[in-house]
Amino acid sequence: MLDTKNHEALVGDQFGARANAYLTSAVHAQGRDLEALVALAGNHRNARVLDLGCGGGHVAFNVAPHVREVVAYDLSTEMLDVVAGAAKERGLTNLKTQQGVVENLPFADGSFDLVLSRYSAHHWRDFDAALREAARVLKPGGIAGFVDSVAPPTPLLDTYYQTIEMLRDCSHVRSYSRAEWETAMARAGFLPQVSVQFRVHLVFNVWIERMRTPKVQVDAIRALQTSVATSVTRYFETESDGSFAIDVALFQAVKG
Repeated sequence: MLDTKNHEALVGDQFGARANAYLTSAVHAQGRDLEALVALAGNHRNARVLDLGCGGGHVAFNVAPHVREVVAYDLSTEMLDVVAGAAKERGLTNLKTQQGVVENLPFADGSFDLVLSRYSAHHWRDFDAALREAARVLKPGGIAGFVDSVAPPTPLLDTYYQTIEMLRDCSHVRSYSRAEWETAMARAGFLPQVSVQFRVHLVFNVWIERMRTPKVQVDAIRALQTSVATSVTRYFETESDGSFAIDVALFQAVKG
């Protein structure tokens, strides 16, 4: 009989053991998408900022020098321990950590001037509930910025991408399309403003090693990469070693 495990426990297990890998990940520590997200906080010196699903803390680290306070929020206590240690080493005394789920934030209404999130939303068990909570804790007129991988534009490409992501990391829920993002933000009480798309190159060995993907699942990903239609490999710019490119977008909105 299989052991039962809820989604939050699965996410915690997946990322807790890999906290240091995300702290040192080049993909997460840099990039035009990170620069664009951090730029949202550039003119808000007195702002209190929530980094929602902070992971390795790269948004929080880069935003903290420009604002009054940053709260790095994540499900994984191990991840938060790594973030707190790195913040101390960097002298970021205005960076605090808080553990919890995104669907039930332990903050009062209107607690933050900005809510930022990067590469977290595709792990959320309830996408709509998390966005509603993000809107609830944001002050009226406050700014939200969400960066995440986005679903490709056709069913074939979408199915393929969701499959390799799930094989690589079983805590993956879904990468949403731009239209799904904008509709969901509006339902949550945001006024969508700008969306900017980026192309991100993923080195295959680094991508799988970061999650310690089991060999049987790595083999399945490689088998898919070599079996699918040419239109799929062309879209993802799949290379002979399995490296490929994905679409990432920044969704900027204000609370209505």
